[in-house]
This record gives sequence, C-alpha cells and structure tokens, in this order.
Amino acid sequence: MQHLSYKDLFKNNEIWIKEKTEKDSNYFKKLAKGQEPRYLMIGCSDSRVPISSMFNADPGEIFIHRNIANQVGITDMNLLSVLQYSVEVLKVERIFVVGHYRCGGVAAAVDCENDGLIENWVSPIKDLYVQNMHKFDFINDKQNSLDKLSEINTIEQVKNIFKTSIMHKALDVKQYPHVHALIFDIYTGKIEELPLPIEEWKTSGLIPEYY
Repeated sequence: MQHLSYKDLFKNNEIWIKEKTEKDSNYFKKLAKGQEPRYLMIGCSDSRVPISSMFNADPGEIFIHRNIANQVGITDMNLLSVLQYSVEVLKVERIFVVGHYRCGGVAAAVDCENDGLIENWVSPIKDLYVQNMHKFDFINDKQNSLDKLSEINTIEQVKNIFKTSIMHKALDVKQYPHVHALIFDIYTGKIEELPLPIEEWKTSGLIPEYY
C-alpha cells in the first residue's frame, strides 16, 4: 500500500475542492448553511473503516462518532453528548452502531497485551468474550472467533444505547430513532445488518412494547 505524504494530503484537498466545484459551483456555500443528517453512526476509529465513503455518502448526510471498537459507554460524556445532540437537536431518524471484522480493539481485549488506558477501554469486550465463551466452542479459527466477538460487541453497544437516559426520554415521548447493528466485512467491503433480540429486550423491559 502506497502511503500519502504530508504534502499529498493538501494536494488531494485541492483536487477534491476542484471536483466538487466543477459539479456545483455553489457546493461549499450550500454546505456552510448547516447540516440536517438523517443518520447517526457510531463506528470504530480504525482507519480502514471509512464510514462516509463506504456508504457513498456526501458531507452533511451522516453524523459520525468514532472510538476504539465502537463502544457505547453509558458514562462516556463524549458519546452521550453526540447521542443527545443527534436525538434532541438533529432529530436523526436512525442510529447505526457499525462494527467491523479484524477489529484491533476486539483483539486487544482478548489477547490482553495492553495495559493502562487501552486495557481499561476494551475491558467490557473482554467481559463479553467470557460471558459468550460457549459460542466460540465450535469455531476452530481464532480470527473467526474474534470476528464473531465483533458481532456480539456491536449488538451489545446497541443495547447500551437503550440504557441511556437520552433514549429513555425519547422513547417516553415516542419521538425516538430506530437503532441498528451493522457489521463491516473488511474482507469484502460489504455492510450487513445484524439481527437484534428485540422481543427479548421488550420482555426484559429494556425497550417498550411499541418500539
């Protein structure tokens, strides 16, 4: 893979500006007027997961929050601020948690090769691994097991969204976005939606019957 140099970044910016303004001379004037994205996407910071590009979305179409291993920490003020702004101000229609295969954060949680802040950040994924150990019994390949854990982690982060006071409030007034779990298959580039245990969550009282 050829790496961009520092100067290439600025050259590419000029090329991008030219391409946009050749198609629409008022492109940036329109962009400056404000944003009305319909979707919030919570994804991983991994540089191989280009959220806007892989949906072929233009600037202004997707509101994005990223962190290592697409975590939804219910005490993470950064995440909660993004979520509140998306739900209460932007009034997004849907929220997507976007996990991906070959996730370094997921691997770090299982291998326990890190310490300090990284280990603390991914420790909830380690807990998920232990809790779901039985699901990996018939998977002989380690990478396949880690990819399965990425799926489990993504669904768990959707569950965490429903635990926030922000979603509680939105559900109470019946003005809420629908929440989805997506996985990015880094081997093929395909995005797939993961099934959520909605009925189970309704039975447990996590979400109301009318969701």
